[in-house]
Amino acid sequence: MGEATLYPVDGQLIIRSVFYFYGDSATSELADQVARDTAAHWNEPQAIVLIKKKEYAVRFDIEGICEPGLAPEKVWYNDNPRLNFFRIEEYVVGNISFVDGLGCNTGYLKIDNLLQTSTTMAHEYGHTLGLHHPPQLDIRGDLEASIMYPRGTICDPRLQYNIAAAAGEDGGTLDPRHRKVTANDIQNLRLHKLDFNARGVALIGAFSSIYHAKQLPGF
Repeated sequence: MGEATLYPVDGQLIIRSVFYFYGDSATSELADQVARDTAAHWNEPQAIVLIKKKEYAVRFDIEGICEPGLAPEKVWYNDNPRLNFFRIEEYVVGNISFVDGLGCNTGYLKIDNLLQTSTTMAHEYGHTLGLHHPPQLDIRGDLEASIMYPRGTICDPRLQYNIAAAAGEDGGTLDPRHRKVTANDIQNLRLHKLDFNARGVALIGAFSSIYHAKQLPGF
C-alpha cells in the first residue's frame, strides 16, 4: 500500500510507502536494507506512465522502520495510507512469507525468505499494490521473470535453482533471485486509473489493518 502523488512541473509520480517491521526477527539493519532493496527493484524499470495526456516518470520512495514490540492498536487504527506492517519471524505456518490479500497493508514474513533474496519483499510489495501472480506459471522461453512470479514457477534452466535439474523437479523451478520488476509490472498497477484528488494525491492499495500474533509450531 502507498500514497501516490503527481508532480506535474517535475513530471514525476512518486509512490511513498513506509514498512514497519515487528516481531522477534526484526532489526533496524534489516528494515533499512529491505526498504532500500525493494525501492531499487521497483525503480529499476525507470517506467513512464501517461496520466491525463501527460507523461510521468514513476518513482518509489520506501522507508523501513523497526519496531519489534509494535502495539496492535497502531495497526488496527492506522489511517495513513503510506504505512504497512509486517511481522518477521523464523517460523511461519506454510513455511513461506505472505501478505493479507491483494491491495493490503499487512503481512507475515519468514526471515529465511528475506535473507535468501532481495526479491521476496519486492514481490510481496507488489501484492500490497494490487498485483496478483500471473496465470501462466510455465515461462520457458521467456527472457526474464517478472517480480510477480511465485516460487515453483517452471522456467528455463538458466533461471532455475539448479541449471542441471529437470523442469519441475527438485531444483528445477524459478530461483526467486532472478525475478525483476519490469515496465509491464508498472503498467499493471494501472496508475492512470487512480483517483487523484485536487492536490494530485491518491491511495494505492487498501487498509487490511491485521495485526499478526507470533505463530508457533503445532498451533
